[in-house]
Amino acid sequence: MNEQIKHYEDKLKYEMDSWDLSVALKNNENVIVIDARASNAYEYERVPNAINIPHKTMNIDTTKDLDKDAVYISYCDGIGCNASTKGALNMAKLGFQVKELMGGLDWWIRDGHETHGENARKSSGVSCAC
Repeated sequence: MNEQIKHYEDKLKYEMDSWDLSVALKNNENVIVIDARASNAYEYERVPNAINIPHKTMNIDTTKDLDKDAVYISYCDGIGCNASTKGALNMAKLGFQVKELMGGLDWWIRDGHETHGENARKSSGVSCAC
């Protein structure tokens, strides 16, 4: 197989954009969104129905009750933050299927999706159908 094709296939296996996540959530696919940031950031604003497991606290004990059959989507603030990458790596090491949300919360908001938390926003109704 061509190296370039493998590269792009791997990206799609391990990354998800906000449009695909919103579709997966609306279709009740077995995905669970993990906010890998600190709890104060999670409380301020988050993807709806996300659970908060800061990447620094991910271990066997903090994940023992999670569904091993689900696909976990790890996110943080955005491209200037690597908590989602650290979270995805930790979850993968713990044996979970995981993808990283491209652009994190920043791109989720940019694409017009609703958020929850102290700074909750309603959907703008405008979204990229990528």
